[in-house]
Amino acid sequence: MQITDRQMIHIIIFIILFVLELLYFRIADRLNIIDKPNERSSHTTVTLRGGGVIFYFGVLIYFIYSGFQYPWFFIGLTLMTIISFLDDIFTLSNKIRLFIHFSSVLLMAYQLDLFDMPWYYLLIGFIVVVGVINAYNFMDGINGITACYSLAVGSLLMIVNRQLNFVSQDLLIFSLLGVLVFGFFNFRKNAKCFAGDVGSVAIAYILLFALGLLILKTSNLIYILFLAVYGVDAVWTIIRRIARKENIFEAHRSHLYQYLGNEAGVNKLLISFLYGAIQFGIGYVVFLFSDQTLQIQLIFSVALISVLSVVYLILKTYIIKKYVKI
Repeated sequence: MQITDRQMIHIIIFIILFVLELLYFRIADRLNIIDKPNERSSHTTVTLRGGGVIFYFGVLIYFIYSGFQYPWFFIGLTLMTIISFLDDIFTLSNKIRLFIHFSSVLLMAYQLDLFDMPWYYLLIGFIVVVGVINAYNFMDGINGITACYSLAVGSLLMIVNRQLNFVSQDLLIFSLLGVLVFGFFNFRKNAKCFAGDVGSVAIAYILLFALGLLILKTSNLIYILFLAVYGVDAVWTIIRRIARKENIFEAHRSHLYQYLGNEAGVNKLLISFLYGAIQFGIGYVVFLFSDQTLQIQLIFSVALISVLSVVYLILKTYIIKKYVKI
């Protein structure tokens, strides 16, 4: 089979990103940018942190290659990446971190033209973006889960984009090439690196931008279900922690995937794969329902979230009762 010029470009980009990741490993090793295990960690060995910075480099290459498309989005991503990377190395002030995050979300909103819409569009968009970015960060707790889930969501966006053309396909491709490179080093029993805050925050920001463009172009909120699996796990975990009067901002190991891997002893790579596979399957069904009437979409969405929640709560309750000492 003959390789097209476009495919050759993607292969070259993949090689460049692979080399950049290896160069980062040398820098991280020299600067001692590592993740030491503690009582709340799901790993047991010292591992390089911040390998997810490669997601940013994928977008950086796209930004240059495209002639500087989506400039406000890129500036926001750059700010978010820098502050998250510094936070991986040092412990930054919450005020500084929140200010940069707030600025980055506003830059994304400006790129999405939300300032030209009714004020509540900006408010809703801000709440959703901040919530999802934080959920994405909290969910990055075992090998491969960020890579698998991001590949699932990114692939769904690419499938829809072929029909609706709401975003540059190369932005998605270049980003996912970065995810593949990271996955090569992270999706293994003994990971070479972790994504770090810089990785989970960056890929969440990228995917949310594309998802925002899709929702705004179609005026269809059903596509938010492309994040349903993470959403159900994150929301129910927060509810349980609030009910137990725990500080929801402190590190913990109480997500379902953590109980499955740490307490129940399920293979962690299998868990990561299933999170991505289930989300992809759900997302594809969502795509099939996207052209139905609003009433049908509402019924489908409520039924989907209800079933996911019931299955989630039954499984989590069973694991906690059987394996967790409370």
